[in-house]
Amino acid sequence: MNTFAILAIYMLFWVISAFVVLPFGLRTPDETGDVVTTGHADSAPVNFKPLKVMLRATILSAVLFGLYYENYEKGWVTSQNVEKWVGVPR
Repeated sequence: MNTFAILAIYMLFWVISAFVVLPFGLRTPDETGDVVTTGHADSAPVNFKPLKVMLRATILSAVLFGLYYENYEKGWVTSQNVEKWVGVPR
C-alpha cells in the first residue's frame, strides 16, 4: 500500500470518526438550565468544543485504521471468508 493510499484511507476514517464522536458530551440549553437568547436555536449545543471532537476523532480513527491496516497485511478477513460466512454460492 503506497503512502497516498494510506493517507486517503486514514482521512476517510477520520471524517467518519468525527461524525461518530460529534454528539458525545454536547448539552442543550434545556439540559443545562441556561436561558435561550434571541437567535439561538433551542436544540443548538451550548458547550461545543471542536478541539475535543478533533482529538477524539483522531484517536478513534487511529485505532480503526490500525485494525484496517493489520487486516490488510495479515488477511484476517478476506472476500472469500465473507462469502463463506454469508453463504454466497459460487
